[in-house]
Amino acid sequence: MELRNVTSEYYEFIRFLRTHPENAQFFLEQVKISEMDQIKYMQKYEKNYYVCLLQNQPVGYVGVIENDIRICTHPRFKNIGVGKFMLTKIKEMFPEATGKIKKDNIISQKLFISCKVPYKLI
Repeated sequence: MELRNVTSEYYEFIRFLRTHPENAQFFLEQVKISEMDQIKYMQKYEKNYYVCLLQNQPVGYVGVIENDIRICTHPRFKNIGVGKFMLTKIKEMFPEATGKIKKDNIISQKLFISCKVPYKLI
């Protein structure tokens, strides 16, 4: 696996993961994200985001904005270490970063605990 800086070719992949029914419920904000909204957001913050590639295929993304970690794995690639890889790498790049996790998101809580990354329950 590798982390690669996000470029415009990954904007739609990130929007797809962020709005995927198996992922959206775990984000703090439940919002519809249009393609144009995504482009504007990513143009502003792309330097803060990384896409995870497995055999050159995008399988997740991670980012840090104002020391807040955002992480998401494609549903087909969960439980194979993608989240742990991304969280470990992003913590190396941003050692002060932490997460905000919904109280009912037990999967993310376990991930942050296993990677020894601090988080706050929301």
